[in-house]
Amino acid sequence: MVTESIAAKRARAHTVYKDQDGRRLPGVTTVLGVLNKPALVPWANGLGLAGINVREYVDVLARIGTMGHDMIMHHHKGEEAVFPDDAPDLVSKAENCLLSYLAWAKGKSIEPILYEVPLVSEQYSYGGTVDFYGMVDGVPTIVDYKTGKAIYAEHVYQVSAYRQLLEEHGYRVDEVRILQIGRSEDEGFSEKVVTDTSREWRIFELCLELRSLAVGK
Repeated sequence: MVTESIAAKRARAHTVYKDQDGRRLPGVTTVLGVLNKPALVPWANGLGLAGINVREYVDVLARIGTMGHDMIMHHHKGEEAVFPDDAPDLVSKAENCLLSYLAWAKGKSIEPILYEVPLVSEQYSYGGTVDFYGMVDGVPTIVDYKTGKAIYAEHVYQVSAYRQLLEEHGYRVDEVRILQIGRSEDEGFSEKVVTDTSREWRIFELCLELRSLAVGK
């Protein structure tokens, strides 16, 4: 299948979503920001007690994750990802992400259709950028890459919102795969395959409603 669009850069954190009237819309992760995340407080406190600057630590993890995403994207384009010379340690960790992904992809038929493409829901007034949409072993599939230690319930809420975006734009989605791709051997690799996201979509809808009430829109 011919690839419809492959983004040249990963710019999700800076993507601005607007509807047809030019009204700015929240992204999926912004909408889910209304959820309480009790595990973050003790985690950040533990870093502080260990003398680690939380903001800098999170920034480094985010850079590694971005590099890992870029490596996977360039792999599908048949290109080599190029990064700054001053980040060899980060590149090395990102390469772990790519190697884990390649091990998962081995033996699978993977045909990208959309890759890192921003989409907007006019019906529900939000936007999002899907990591990968295409055919995986002949099945129309969303693949979401999570460079971290685990897969959380919030990740399924997130992909349910991506599914709605794709279906609203006329794309069929039969399966969703969330890949937890560790930045080191210690973080490992895991996969969650979901076919029915109706419950998680309802949770996302409620988050949309709550955010709308909170900001007065």
